[in-house]
Amino acid sequence: MRYRLDPAGKKRVTVIEGDGIGPEVVRATRQIIDATGVKIAWETREAGAEVFRRGLASGVPVETVDSIRETRVALKGPLETPVGFGEKSANVTLRKLFETYANVRPVREMPNVKTRYSGAGIDMVIVRENVEDLYAGIEHVQTPGVAQCLKLMSRKGCEKIVRVAFELARAEGRKTVHCATKANIMKFTEGLLKKTFEEIAPEYPDLEANHIIIDNCAHQLVRTPSLDALAEGTPMRLKMISNRGTKVYSDNGAMTDCVDHWRCRFVLRDAKADLDDATLFAVLGKVAGTHRWMHLEKLQEFDGAPAYSRAQGED
Repeated sequence: MRYRLDPAGKKRVTVIEGDGIGPEVVRATRQIIDATGVKIAWETREAGAEVFRRGLASGVPVETVDSIRETRVALKGPLETPVGFGEKSANVTLRKLFETYANVRPVREMPNVKTRYSGAGIDMVIVRENVEDLYAGIEHVQTPGVAQCLKLMSRKGCEKIVRVAFELARAEGRKTVHCATKANIMKFTEGLLKKTFEEIAPEYPDLEANHIIIDNCAHQLVRTPSLDALAEGTPMRLKMISNRGTKVYSDNGAMTDCVDHWRCRFVLRDAKADLDDATLFAVLGKVAGTHRWMHLEKLQEFDGAPAYSRAQGED
């Protein structure tokens, strides 16, 4: 991307301070950017609540659109969107006008910030489609008691977001990409994303690709956000997690009533390799750093046959 320069040779950047905490966080961000020494010509423009109050239905004045079209770079604070009434979201309007179709949200543990998951070493990125689906914002009130919203998904839109996810994972040296959908219920729309993901995945043989139902994905993120990552850099990988003898991770559609007793099965990445105690203790040490464990069982094979039972639903 080529940056537009002002007559003094500074990079032109549109800045929209936004609503609520927006001005505060934008000012702090600008201070950090300015401290780097990068020469920027800030072009302050408006969008959001104040614009709506002046009666502009889009919430985005033409001057703001023209500035972003010229600078090609914008720093934007959060914009207020009326909930359940009023006009369209100015956030979504900006996304759709400039086709910023990928919402990339890194989720990482912050040093010295105490949370429920402190010490878990969480490091993931959520890539969300930003302009299609229900964000198309096409609604109709068909009768006084019935409203309709059109959920539009295209093959092109699905492919674009899927490729962003795979390319980002590859660029950051990640190992796995999950496609989270509700394709079990919305088989044509959400199913299109699942189908597109599965068609494109073979182009990235260096990455493990899995589909997961979104309900289960949310469950797993809360319950075991980092177990997969714990084995990274070791000869072992997490194969499955079971609860009361039924596999619950990765998703197999089980509706298990879970209790506070989980069984994690780690296996060697190279099935032909031998497992030594040093490898086992290394993985166990990582697990112990973030999770309480109570029992370890070495699984055996005799005459090439597993000498242990699989969990219900485990392949």
